[in-house]
Amino acid sequence: MGFHASHDIPFPRQLVWDWHTRPGAVTRLTPSFVPMSVTQEADNLATGTTTFSLPAGLTWVARHDLAHYRSGAQFSDVCLTAPIKQLANWRHTHTFTDVGGGTRITDDVATRVPGKLLTSTFAYRQRQLLADLQFLERLAALSADPDRRLTVAMTGAGGSVGTDLRAQLTTAGHEVIRLVRRDPAAGERRWNPEQPAADLLDGVDVLVHLAGEPIFGRFNDAHKDAIRDSRVGPTTRLAQLVADSPSVTALVSASAIGYYGADRGDEELTEDSDRGDGFLADVVSDWEAATAPARDAGKRVVTVRTGLSMNGGAGMLPLLSALFSTGLGGAFGDGSMWASWVAQDDLTDVYAHAVVDESLAGPVNAVSPAPVTNREMADVLAAELNRPARMPLPTFGPAMLLGREGAAELALASQRVLPGRLRSVGHTFRFDALAAALAHELGGEALLPPGDEEVG
Repeated sequence: MGFHASHDIPFPRQLVWDWHTRPGAVTRLTPSFVPMSVTQEADNLATGTTTFSLPAGLTWVARHDLAHYRSGAQFSDVCLTAPIKQLANWRHTHTFTDVGGGTRITDDVATRVPGKLLTSTFAYRQRQLLADLQFLERLAALSADPDRRLTVAMTGAGGSVGTDLRAQLTTAGHEVIRLVRRDPAAGERRWNPEQPAADLLDGVDVLVHLAGEPIFGRFNDAHKDAIRDSRVGPTTRLAQLVADSPSVTALVSASAIGYYGADRGDEELTEDSDRGDGFLADVVSDWEAATAPARDAGKRVVTVRTGLSMNGGAGMLPLLSALFSTGLGGAFGDGSMWASWVAQDDLTDVYAHAVVDESLAGPVNAVSPAPVTNREMADVLAAELNRPARMPLPTFGPAMLLGREGAAELALASQRVLPGRLRSVGHTFRFDALAAALAHELGGEALLPPGDEEVG
């Protein structure tokens, strides 16, 4: 058994090779729909070791093989860990050759795993690499100095968005310092949200602030207090550090489309729209206002108002996928509520754009240009999973899980939000159709041409 596939991309071989050598590359190429995540990256492609975590406490340790290494042209990794080593008998060889003005990438996998099971993973890897390189090309065009390598400090770097964004920035050549609340390791600094150290941001160019209590949950008093308290106070204190810092030029802070309120009907909402009513609108308004110390000091501030993120490994999508896979999926009620979604990679693109583009400031709606109704979302998800979506879901279900207020502001919210600011600066979205985003996140893509796949 084994797998072989190759594809061509319009980028020089050395550029493609260099991308693979940078921290974050293996994270960017690991799909969210496979049950593994990167816990340690190889420090080189000749002899380095990458470790993945698997379910049930298992690990996959992949060591690069010097005997199969040719700088700029080929590297190979083998699995060392029992019982995976015995079960998979894995060797993956990556080969890079010049073709026309671009590069042909060939993946050869010798393994006991049936090749057909690997197709979706390698289709994801092919498309992710191509889209990431295309984005980095656009990102360089946004920067006043494309060769400048920024030092970016990041809270929430261990979350799903933070992990992907950190990898995206490091594959672009930037340095990311993780701000953590535990004892720091290499590349980290300890951050006390209640009393951050005065030197926390020394030598930092941009602060990306993602940390906050997860919003999803039952809206009781304790959870609502945690949502507010984890955002407003810590953001105020970080914004003051940014204001006082001689090196930090910009603060990019998470925010949410909850700013617009839970139900605005069919109104098209842009960054110029008035704020709405409700608990989340109040919190988001105060959260964004907490960045004022940095803004008042003349620092560039971007607040990223995030929509419903389509991530196959975190958030709402895995829950919906599990429900629909049983054949019990469908729209809530009449399905008329608007869902303003954003693909995970588009969301990290927006953050990376905000980091490097010195002209971007103020609130930015991180949503797809094509919001859908709840009925449309149900139909597209059902089609991706090849399951029916004919069963209307009762609206009391979310209320039982989230409470009446939580259900109204989260699961049953209706917000038709558009990315007005991003459109005005010519931002390019990877996914402007929900079906393509779901295929990427759930493993439904096909391999790229030249299509010389061979499976056994």
